[in-house]
Amino acid sequence: MTSASHGAILLLGATSDIGGEIVQRICAGRHVVAALRDPEDGGRGERVAQRLREAGAARVTTMHFDAADLESHRQLVQRAAEDGEVTTAVVAFGILGDQEQAEHDEGEAVRIGTVDYLAQISMLTVLADEMERGEIYAFSSIAGWRARRANYVYGSTKAGLDAFCQGLADRLHGTGLNLITARPGFVIGSMTAGMKPAPMSVTPDVVADAVVAAAARGKSATVWIPRRLAALAFVMRLVPRPIWRHMPR
Repeated sequence: MTSASHGAILLLGATSDIGGEIVQRICAGRHVVAALRDPEDGGRGERVAQRLREAGAARVTTMHFDAADLESHRQLVQRAAEDGEVTTAVVAFGILGDQEQAEHDEGEAVRIGTVDYLAQISMLTVLADEMERGEIYAFSSIAGWRARRANYVYGSTKAGLDAFCQGLADRLHGTGLNLITARPGFVIGSMTAGMKPAPMSVTPDVVADAVVAAAARGKSATVWIPRRLAALAFVMRLVPRPIWRHMPR
């Protein structure tokens, strides 16, 4: 266990299936700051806190977090560290949005872009600046590898985020802070409820296992989940555009 594993954990998007699975694996004996949009709404914050306490967290603090309020990001990270250094940050917020609506409604397109790209690079920049050691978890997707007609708005945000994370990982090289970038395929969970799973689909626990194992190696890493998805990604680049434009989500 590294010294960083004794610091506080900041979970951004505390109702995220994947984020919750990750933190449950690493929270034993640690303070967890769980940030979510409406902690008091229907007792959501307390339910999150209870799950983490049951997983062994020494203490859980909930905070209000609106990802789209970019100006609040640095203050939130600083508040999270008031009771002890944050050495793990899990950037787990995000939305799928409505692709069909976004094709005609610029407001919906901007909403998706704000939460899934602008807010992500804002928070990652703040975390990389405020944290001195430990690890940050970020989430790209196979959807960003090559944008598809069926979900190009969401896919474009993941493409941009992935490029940002590769550069940020290079910036952090040689420091005490590592960036773990997940590139999962279709994740079966609350965000994709009602959707038909794609080939090589995974569940949140599988994603969590993969990224926690990568973080334990003590260096920045980009993780395809499952690993064989990397081969599919290579093939995706070779599909002619007239065929590609008809590919499903």
